[in-house]
Amino acid sequence: MGRKLNMDELGRLSPEEFKQREKTPVIVILDNIRSHHNVGSVFRTSDAFAIQAVWLCGFTPIPPHREIHKTALGATESVEWKHFETTIDAIEAARQLNYKVIAVEQAENAIPLHKVTTEYNGNLAFVFGNEVGGVEQEAIDKCNAVVEIPQWGTKHSLNISVCAGLVLWEVFRHRLDLH
Repeated sequence: MGRKLNMDELGRLSPEEFKQREKTPVIVILDNIRSHHNVGSVFRTSDAFAIQAVWLCGFTPIPPHREIHKTALGATESVEWKHFETTIDAIEAARQLNYKVIAVEQAENAIPLHKVTTEYNGNLAFVFGNEVGGVEQEAIDKCNAVVEIPQWGTKHSLNISVCAGLVLWEVFRHRLDLH
């Protein structure tokens, strides 16, 4: 067993230092997310894995907002973000920046999450969908691929923030293995 580290031993970066560090070349695109808490959680996870940016689309809540801050814990200050009127606009912007855009959804011909890093690398943008309807079909049609998190339970769905955490960890973990 090990001794729990105290806050001083964690070596946390300031928001300014974080902005200067090398980023994981991933953009998170949130497609009409309803919950402020889910948005805040995605920001916090994006900070943890040094994600390039979070793009908020449609009616997805945007910072600053008290409910986002509750779960983001300041990550809206460290992670670059912007708002797009539509998810399609965000997908097109990511493609113009040479990002491969991947919807995270249950769909025909979806790639299992554990295989996405072997089939796709480089600059990636992941589209995460609305809590009720998932990623819109129109957005899926504009993506380079669809990735699915295999599931064996009765619900076959995950909370958006949990889903984002799994996908971002898998990509980050793969990049750690490469270094």
